Amino acid sequence: MDKSTQITLLDELVNLHASKSPYLDERWEQIDCERYLSQERFTREQARIHRGLPQIVAHSSDLPEPGAFKTLNFGGVPLLLTRGEEGQARAFYNVCRHRGAELVPEESGCKHRFSCPYHAWTWDNAGKLIAVPHEKTGFPGLDRSTHGLHTVLCEEYAGWVWIDLSREANNIDIARYLGEMSGEIAAMSAGEHVVFDSTTMDIPANWKLLVEGGLEAYHFRVAHRNTIAPLFLDNLSSYQCFGRHTRSILPRSTLPELREQPQSNWRMGEHANVLYSLFPGSQFLVQEDHFVWIQGIALSPGKTRLKLSTMIPTKENTPERQAYWARNHELTLITLKEDFDLAEGIQRGLESGANTHLNFGRFEGALAAFNAFVDDAIA
Repeated sequence: MDKSTQITLLDELVNLHASKSPYLDERWEQIDCERYLSQERFTREQARIHRGLPQIVAHSSDLPEPGAFKTLNFGGVPLLLTRGEEGQARAFYNVCRHRGAELVPEESGCKHRFSCPYHAWTWDNAGKLIAVPHEKTGFPGLDRSTHGLHTVLCEEYAGWVWIDLSREANNIDIARYLGEMSGEIAAMSAGEHVVFDSTTMDIPANWKLLVEGGLEAYHFRVAHRNTIAPLFLDNLSSYQCFGRHTRSILPRSTLPELREQPQSNWRMGEHANVLYSLFPGSQFLVQEDHFVWIQGIALSPGKTRLKLSTMIPTKENTPERQAYWARNHELTLITLKEDFDLAEGIQRGLESGANTHLNFGRFEGALAAFNAFVDDAIA
């Protein structure tokens, strides 16, 4: 984020705090509860959003060298990520073209060829079929060129490996997909960071509830009273939409100090956290010296897999700094677990049928905007 944008965003919040006003939308909204419960709606979300739009599936450091590979299950789809000899990241279905067996059972490693554990059909890490046992007798006339691994659209951009599972798309352009937010995502220099630690957990709550939990500061003073509440101002945050993506500014309790300083000295990282919510599945919580990657994978209407990764500058990954980064990762887990526990309770409340709708206040406008993006994507 350039300096002028930082000053503009901070100045807006400084003035709001001075006037004792939160950041307000024109009106408050009501939305139906069924959107968090319906299997039919979830099926459409899976098809048109989670499997129909570009998604981050890995950090570039997960494929550190030619021959590196990584397997994962993303939204019910088994994937194999590889890095070729020329350095290109690729994605395939982790499925044998012979009898549909899981091709690579290992989670990660370094291989230049993959041999199926069932009948040993073998592919190179560019997806080309290179060996078929007893091919002449069993499969006369087999055209190997039509039996390469099924590819998934893949692009490495801004330090991340992205895929698009849409069967309708024939290309992937992440810079275009991010639009006006692409410059700020690139400026994060994620490729110069490494994953310090990751924690994965399954949360019994709808994926949208977990996104919503980070889009407002109304809950900070209550929900986080024993953790981070003293570090932030009460019910003050701002947001801006870039297409379907959102940038939220979460000012810290030091923000009022800026009124006594020249704007040339203002630094976003010193006085606010920035949350980039990339529709639909990844969020980056940018702090002063590192950021957290929050990846949500929808599993069912009432279950989401969350992966929290503390991303630190590569040059800061030293023995002397390990304890410091470990404390940061632990604080992130403790704080976000408070949100996740509340989301579980909301899901149980929704399933009880007590309410027919939820209410988003004028200072919770980002939640209404996010749900509008979802509605538009599955319309």
